[in-house]
Amino acid sequence: MHSFTVPPPVERGDRVAIVAPASNSAAEFPHVYELGLRRIRENFDLEPVEYPTATRSAEWLADNPGARARDVMDAFRDPEISAVIANIGGNDQVRILEHLDPAVLRDNPTRFYGWSDNTHLALTLWNEGVVSYYGGSTLLEYAMDGEMFDYTVEYLERALFEDSPGELREAEAFTDETGDWPDPDSLDVPRETEPNPGWTWAGDESSVSGRVWGGCFEVIVDRFLADVDLPDPDALDGAILAMETSELIPHPGEVASYLQALGERGLLETFDGVLVGRAAARSHEEMYDHPASWRKRYRERQREEIERIVTRYNPEAPIVFDLEFGHTYPTAPIPIGGRVEIDPGRERIAFE
Repeated sequence: MHSFTVPPPVERGDRVAIVAPASNSAAEFPHVYELGLRRIRENFDLEPVEYPTATRSAEWLADNPGARARDVMDAFRDPEISAVIANIGGNDQVRILEHLDPAVLRDNPTRFYGWSDNTHLALTLWNEGVVSYYGGSTLLEYAMDGEMFDYTVEYLERALFEDSPGELREAEAFTDETGDWPDPDSLDVPRETEPNPGWTWAGDESSVSGRVWGGCFEVIVDRFLADVDLPDPDALDGAILAMETSELIPHPGEVASYLQALGERGLLETFDGVLVGRAAARSHEEMYDHPASWRKRYRERQREEIERIVTRYNPEAPIVFDLEFGHTYPTAPIPIGGRVEIDPGRERIAFE
């Protein structure tokens, strides 16, 4: 496995770039975007610097993948920028990859924060040996309805201002309720939470450690289907797979099918362990408005299918489900490319 650089921590008062590397737009919901910027300033004492793509329309962003890539590279090049924060995810970031010069990212290591579709950028940075953070988007964690979750604030501060997030712990409650962004008044109403039943441990009980690789599972699949910017298979040997599914709520059988394909490709056997983010079972689409009993069973089914496939190809890998990263809240930004220890005996996960 190649060597990695952890970009320097951010310091209070630093300038941070706000960019839109995915095609979803902040312009449609300016009240949400402005709340995110205000909290970056007031809660974290950072100065957001809005790059050109940050406030462009969704249509413009979709038509200009090169400009989105250029903003990312310009932000990494700027010596006065300590971190680069993605507004939100989407479903087309694969289109910016041909416009990126990976050497710019490698030669100017800067802390990058974003998740979902931003898995593409995280994995490009991984290929270049630069650690990034899966979490911390402007319109999502920072602009959470009501107030930011204390858990999110704690782990965002660790990811921003410290060398490592350290030990991960379970949140007391969680939600996958989506925001009602068209209604500005909804930002004053906290999302409804439910008690967290805790993490689920499966697979082998041996303690393992390795560098984290992964992100949003659907994006990982897109990357392999497009056959673009894939990692050297030898570089994944001994890594830890991190995966979580999006608010598209893929059928558990579909997740199993794609995971099986990665197993047949020889990918799953390379990992020493698997971390799985809690599955979102609700979406802003009304067709996915399911009752709590359905959501509970959906998560159970997904766990069963992932465990079945992973243990088929890699019975020696410990698996931990329902972690606080991805499309449910609160979140802890996890370092893609950072080292993590998984200790099933003590039910402990710690980033080094």
